[in-house]
Amino acid sequence: MTSEQSSSTSRQRLKRLHERLGGIAYGGDYNPEQWPREVWDEDVLLMKEAGVNLVTLAVFSWSRLEPADGAYDFGWLDDIMDLLHANGIGVDLATPDAVPPAWLVAQHPDILPVLADGSTFGFGSRQHFDVSHPVYRERSLAMAEKMGERYAAHPALCMWHVNNEYGPVSYGPHADRAFRTWLQEKYGDLEELNQAWSTDVWGQRYSDWGQVNAPAQPRTWSNPSRRLDYHRFTSDSMLAHFKAERDILRRHTPDLPIVTNFMRFYKNNDYWAWAAEEDAAALDIYPDPREEDAHVAAALNFDLMRSLRQGQPWLVMEQATGAVSQWPVNVSKLPGKMRLGSFQAIAQGADSILFFQWRQAKGGTERFHSGMVNHAGPNTRVFREVCGLGRELKSLAGITGTSTSARVAMVFDWDCWWALELGNSPRSDLNYPAEVLRLYRPFFDANIPVDFVDTKADLGQYSLVVLPATYLLTDQAAQNIEAYVAGGGRLVASYLAGIVDQDNTIRLGGYPGALRNVLGAWSEEMHPLAGEGEAVKLSTADGGTASADYWTEHLHTTSADVLASYASGRLAGSPAVTRNSFGRGTAVYLSARVDSTFLADLLDAERTAAGILPELDAPLGVQVRRRTGNGHSYLLVLNHNDAPVRVDVGPGGTDALNGTPATGAVELAANGVLVLQEAPTGTTTSGNTSAEHGR
Repeated sequence: MTSEQSSSTSRQRLKRLHERLGGIAYGGDYNPEQWPREVWDEDVLLMKEAGVNLVTLAVFSWSRLEPADGAYDFGWLDDIMDLLHANGIGVDLATPDAVPPAWLVAQHPDILPVLADGSTFGFGSRQHFDVSHPVYRERSLAMAEKMGERYAAHPALCMWHVNNEYGPVSYGPHADRAFRTWLQEKYGDLEELNQAWSTDVWGQRYSDWGQVNAPAQPRTWSNPSRRLDYHRFTSDSMLAHFKAERDILRRHTPDLPIVTNFMRFYKNNDYWAWAAEEDAAALDIYPDPREEDAHVAAALNFDLMRSLRQGQPWLVMEQATGAVSQWPVNVSKLPGKMRLGSFQAIAQGADSILFFQWRQAKGGTERFHSGMVNHAGPNTRVFREVCGLGRELKSLAGITGTSTSARVAMVFDWDCWWALELGNSPRSDLNYPAEVLRLYRPFFDANIPVDFVDTKADLGQYSLVVLPATYLLTDQAAQNIEAYVAGGGRLVASYLAGIVDQDNTIRLGGYPGALRNVLGAWSEEMHPLAGEGEAVKLSTADGGTASADYWTEHLHTTSADVLASYASGRLAGSPAVTRNSFGRGTAVYLSARVDSTFLADLLDAERTAAGILPELDAPLGVQVRRRTGNGHSYLLVLNHNDAPVRVDVGPGGTDALNGTPATGAVELAANGVLVLQEAPTGTTTSGNTSAEHGR
């Protein structure tokens, strides 16, 4: 099956899901096994009041579904699925293998993952399994088979949810064996591995495959190429397990979507590879309410999810109504923030709003994690907000299946992330997501949609491509970037781009090795700034000033023009920021971490030169996104400020949440939301030229 055919089939499955639900999926994780039977009846009544149309069942229920080896008990799950269906609520049914039961661990204690330091991850939490363990794989796949057989025809079943937040990494004997097999398939010949890993450094050459094992924690430092391959192996191993379960479930239910849930800025799994094997990207997102700009990092994750399957709508699988329980201080979301965050996800392509969890647990680790129904019950602000959001989402059925287009592409690549943060580099505190976020923020503030791509992507459809610390580039990726710029594209690359090849080996001849030609500049030395708060001054070609901190480089130009030079410090007089004409395009290089004002101005100039303009001229803190398709066009305007703002929406349209016209100057309340259903091209909306939108 081609990728195009696979993508088309996934779209069809998602379309059927949303047609069945009547629009956006709304609900969350439901754990009825934690509650007496009489609570279930109250729950379904409250779900109907809240507008819930989908709940996730059985995520952590292996010990209930198989209380003893081979003794299955599905009676309680049958009952709750029947009850939900009788009340018009669909089920996203999970395979429960994120939590192997105590009896299985007792029989096979080596199922528990071994940590890098040699200690064992004990029973009593979750994700306590080595995915390479043959018994774990056998028993978890047997459970998937049982569930597929039993529930394929159940009328409540709408979607499958495999495992939960895949991620445990093991360094034990089962992983050792699987790693060797993976390496043999990749390299074939042991000498190829020795070359790729540079094993002549520190005398680490292997003469027999039996000598190769997982890179458990050494006394000092460890081979970075070996560790990079272990990252790749662990992601591939977990993905192989997901695919095995998916194939079982697909055989029983070929028309239902199958997903697993991704996590915010999660390092262990290459989500580009994973998303290609799923019907939709699905995200668990928990911004910290203490951070005033948490919505910017959330926006990055939302755009990433939208991009993982080339713009196909994605799913919010988990979020919180209020407080969570994983931060040192867990504050609750202020009134209106849960609604605003939900509409932000929708604005950036989500077709579901699901929470963890329906009813807040009274015991266990996450008993202080908020729910749609909290400890105090339904007579609360949170539940009233839950019900209000449910009512509003019913009016947006037409938005499902629509998409957002972008002319800016930004690279987010797991190989780069793994290689960059392996240590033994000029800075051990490098944080790849922070580098990406720094270059993403100016586009977010300017209301410019961004697609994320990996280093293998076709860049031809984009007017501007940004490489944030794109440390690892293969030869093919470097050639693609050169061809893109030569063909008329615009490129912005930051420091630490193109430093190593696919084996995590330094490219010789000056940094950034893979991009020297296209950038028309090269660095002979990296000069990270060591002191806390240390900064250097920059002078710009137009006579202005700027500053840089954290990172600088001793840069030379070969053909590039100098946009800014170092004006203080040991590199005074040397180029800091350059622009090079290459073929029919241009390439900018930032050899320093420039201040946020200079960075924003530079990126604004580059995207303006590329003809990329925002949908609306909106005040700072107001996010604007458009979703189109299926004969619909929606303009979503979100006020992330804690004060009211006025926004000129021009021709406007109809407020999809209350049915009133909205054109011209519109006032949005603090944390307010406006969803405009726009008129078809060539028509105008009648009504007043200004409107108040306090919600």
